[in-house]
Amino acid sequence: MDLKRKAMDGAVVLAKRPRNELVAVSGEDMDVMLTGPPRTSSLYAPIMLLSGHEGEIYTAKFSPDGQYIASAGFDRIIHFWSVYGECENFAILKGHTGAVMELHFSTDGSMCFTCSTDKTLAVWDTEVGVRVRKLKGHTTFVNSVCPARRGPQFLCSGSDDGTVKMWDARKKGVVCSFQSMYQVTAVGFNDTAEQIFSGGIDNDIKVWDLRKNEVAYRMRGHSDTVTGMKLSPDGSYLLSNAMDNTMRIWDVRPYAPQERCVKIMSGHQHTFEKNLLRCSWSPNGSKVAGGSGDRFVYVWDTTSRRITYKLPGHAGSVNDVDFHPFEPILLSCSSDKQLYLGEIDQ
Repeated sequence: MDLKRKAMDGAVVLAKRPRNELVAVSGEDMDVMLTGPPRTSSLYAPIMLLSGHEGEIYTAKFSPDGQYIASAGFDRIIHFWSVYGECENFAILKGHTGAVMELHFSTDGSMCFTCSTDKTLAVWDTEVGVRVRKLKGHTTFVNSVCPARRGPQFLCSGSDDGTVKMWDARKKGVVCSFQSMYQVTAVGFNDTAEQIFSGGIDNDIKVWDLRKNEVAYRMRGHSDTVTGMKLSPDGSYLLSNAMDNTMRIWDVRPYAPQERCVKIMSGHQHTFEKNLLRCSWSPNGSKVAGGSGDRFVYVWDTTSRRITYKLPGHAGSVNDVDFHPFEPILLSCSSDKQLYLGEIDQ
């Protein structure tokens, strides 16, 4: 009985990937292709493309439980998507009359907070899918919003009117307000919500002391507008993205040395569009990612400061990025009206 002929180096065979997708492989690659590349997450496929927005997408975030995504932008509509399965767009929320510039979930995921060019902030109940509060007080575009990590449901916001405001999501009206000389483009709380960080077109990051109602200190180093900020998972460091084409990590612990900038990362670009490009930390703090005007998603290793990923796919400026809270999945949104979910290494 003749033995079956082995596939020779030049032979082409059709192999099935796990999703019953036929691919052509030859010779020595056959063993690898028959099993497929190792998967690192529970995504339906290694890369998922989400489309449905009718305008540029400026902001997108994972929910704290990692089960769904919220995204928003120029079309004024907040879209909710499932992370798993076929990434169904299962809900939309309407209410803003201007572009939505930034959104965040509350720590428990029960609420979503947004800010808009319609001069307002909004508090949304994510379980019912309705707006429960509209916060008025800014006199022009609101560029950034950020909730406190713990304690009462406080929010901070920054606007082109030069003010940084703090709000209680359960009430109407401003809790306190700080006047800056220039437009404020990014804000955030420290870990204990006793300080607010703000960045704007004056290039400095100001740290406002909420007990003394004054600037505690300034962090200088960026040479152009600060467009995004994110506190590290352990609350010790602040990541900032700026139009000088750098991302910086600052030591924001009490009693840190006067020179608080500890890392500088570069490679991404802020282009002529001058969008407010945001940034993000991985859950364990080992990686950071940032938006870029050159259509790529950049991921850096925080220890070596080297670029570990330069991910293509988008056809417009990448405006926001977010890491999944538990799995090695990276979310990106762009001016091309699309979102990508992609697996990365553990």
